[in-house]
Amino acid sequence: MTSIGIIGSEGRMGVALAAAIAQAGQQGGGVDRGGNVLKLASESDVLVDFSSPAALEATLDACVAAQKPIVIGTTGLEERHHYLIDDAAKDIAVLQTGNTSLGVTLLAHLVREAATRLDAGWDIEVVEMHHRMKVDAPSGTALLLGQAAAEGRRISLETGAERGRDGMTGARGRGNIGFASLRGGTVAGDHDVIFAGDEEMITLSHRAENRMIFARGAVRAALWLLNQKPDRYTMPQVLGLN
Repeated sequence: MTSIGIIGSEGRMGVALAAAIAQAGQQGGGVDRGGNVLKLASESDVLVDFSSPAALEATLDACVAAQKPIVIGTTGLEERHHYLIDDAAKDIAVLQTGNTSLGVTLLAHLVREAATRLDAGWDIEVVEMHHRMKVDAPSGTALLLGQAAAEGRRISLETGAERGRDGMTGARGRGNIGFASLRGGTVAGDHDVIFAGDEEMITLSHRAENRMIFARGAVRAALWLLNQKPDRYTMPQVLGLN
């Protein structure tokens, strides 16, 4: 039986993770704000973090000190957080993703494939909707899908993204990737990637009906990560997609 430690155990995702761990027949434990992360890391085989960007540095330090792998599903990460992850991945196995859903992982693969085969005459728009309490936009999943599209098109998402259109923005940039974020109700997560060409359109979609899909995917990723050497990993590798 594998012991999976949960960072942010009292949050919505933490509760879902505890249920998913039990469903998988594994052992779970966790800490929330103010808890002893180093103690949890020492007592666990692998950790899963869905807490907050502000807590990530201390969590990574604890995992490195205890030499334990970690799955990071926290969204809203900044560039400095990715530097911290890269540094930790020299000593431990780290899987970081904007979405742990197995369905979204496959969707990103399909988006990359479509973007590779459709030229810049096909406009790409990523539309996402989440519950009213979500604080970051675009969602981590939307950025993951946008990055997949950018990789397929061989452009930089940093310079090729269009966000927050309002007022007289001018014509859409050819080949760019647009983002739109909607918030309301209790939506767990809806994502559409639209390829709009001349007189035809393709939409690749994913609907999250319950956050348990993310928890189950995170548990699968955690169990997979146990057998990996120190490095930085992604969800497609869990499914054998790259």
